[in-house]
Amino acid sequence: MLDRLAELDAAAAEARAGGGDKYVARHHARGKLLARERVELLLDRDSPFLELCPYAAWGTEYTVGASVVTGIGVVAGVPCVIVANDPTVRGGAVNPFTLKKTLRAGEIARQNRLPMVNLVESGGADLPTQADIFIPGGAAFRDLTRLSAEGIPTVAVVFGNATAGGAYIPGMSDYTIFVRDRAKVFLAGPPLVKMATGEEVDDERLGGAHMHGTRSGLADHVAEDERDAIRVARSALSRLASSSPSRSFGAEPKLPTEDLLAIASADLRTPFDPREILARVLDGSEFDEFKPLYGTALVTGWGAIHGHRVGVLANARGVLFSPEAQKAAQFIQLANSSGTPLVFLQNTTGYMVGSEYEQNGIIKHGAHMINAVANSKVPHITVNIGASYGAGNYGMCGRSFEPRFLFAWPNARSAVMGPAQLAGVLSIVARQAAEAKGQVYDESQDAQMRQMVEQKIDQESAALYLSGRLYDDGVIDPRDTRTVLGICLSIVESESKTAGFGVFRL
Repeated sequence: MLDRLAELDAAAAEARAGGGDKYVARHHARGKLLARERVELLLDRDSPFLELCPYAAWGTEYTVGASVVTGIGVVAGVPCVIVANDPTVRGGAVNPFTLKKTLRAGEIARQNRLPMVNLVESGGADLPTQADIFIPGGAAFRDLTRLSAEGIPTVAVVFGNATAGGAYIPGMSDYTIFVRDRAKVFLAGPPLVKMATGEEVDDERLGGAHMHGTRSGLADHVAEDERDAIRVARSALSRLASSSPSRSFGAEPKLPTEDLLAIASADLRTPFDPREILARVLDGSEFDEFKPLYGTALVTGWGAIHGHRVGVLANARGVLFSPEAQKAAQFIQLANSSGTPLVFLQNTTGYMVGSEYEQNGIIKHGAHMINAVANSKVPHITVNIGASYGAGNYGMCGRSFEPRFLFAWPNARSAVMGPAQLAGVLSIVARQAAEAKGQVYDESQDAQMRQMVEQKIDQESAALYLSGRLYDDGVIDPRDTRTVLGICLSIVESESKTAGFGVFRL
């Protein structure tokens, strides 16, 4: 027995050695952590790690461990399945045993409803063995989507290359973190792109963290370095994996609520940053922003109000573009996955118009956002803090989309469009009608009409007018926003659960 244990120890040592001293030293020289070092930093301090299939590929031509570390550990108090590529072994390439080991980890995650964390750095498939891995390899991507569909969180942290099929690991995960200047995610690298299309492009512009954070939206968070990426992953796991309400009352905001009176401008043309509002409403002024570099006209992220966890969607620059709509839809899906209530802070003039935006799909992207709002199952609470015009009202959970509660600030406005815009549209229509009949357009009458329409819409879009007609649940003092939201959140979290049928009187 001792001989057999010694044999196991030798195999375990070989697995821990990865690609050997030479490649370990090279990896460290690049300022990178080893796969096991990444796992250790991810886990809660002094918590156990149950390694799975550590002897995979033993007795074969491949390195023991199969260039990947898998196991079960506790991350931010949440038991998780962890899969970490070992780039010191042939660049983390996936061989037949890597695939089997990874698929088994996914199977365990699904059977036991454990969140799955992928620590990604792999050059993709080991091409000489493609016949053994190409067809069965699709199951890895299938399993990720099934985990997500069943409400089991999936997180991908990209430390380096994730090429070809490997690019779909972050692509199909619920939440992604890319390390700045290190992460490279693309279906084909620069050489293949040049061969296939003739385009010359470097790997950073093709699939770097900055590009995916600002343009494609694939990166939900761009971390400064590996340790920062792991910190963000821990925070994400604690949030995504838990739907139970917080029990603490939460720290007061660090900034005074009195400032909200100055932030809320009566002139809706004066822009303000909704983060300034959140800093005066959220517990401890703490806000964990989601996709801060992408779709920047809409601020999304996580926080707490009087101890109640919330997801926040807040308009930043009025107009909603396609990236903002796509970002909102994804964020709403994440909130539903974790059972987190959503707070909408409306200040929007609607979705962007124009030929360029129509061609780029603003209708379908806006519809995607509105669909997500309409079919979301978590409680919604809406506060109109400025403008709420056009279809933007729908996308930001206006009254017709049945938020549990809807309040407005005194400066708020809501209508099909702004007074000047609506009057202008009517003027253009009347002018075109006159021209079609060959009539001279009466400019004086036009000016009177515009003034009358603007006055009418200005009156009918005012907060007090709408509240008087019960289109909201009240106009509130901006300084009371935190208190009002806290009360509403306590109500929606204490609601009675739905029974299977009513009570029968016998």
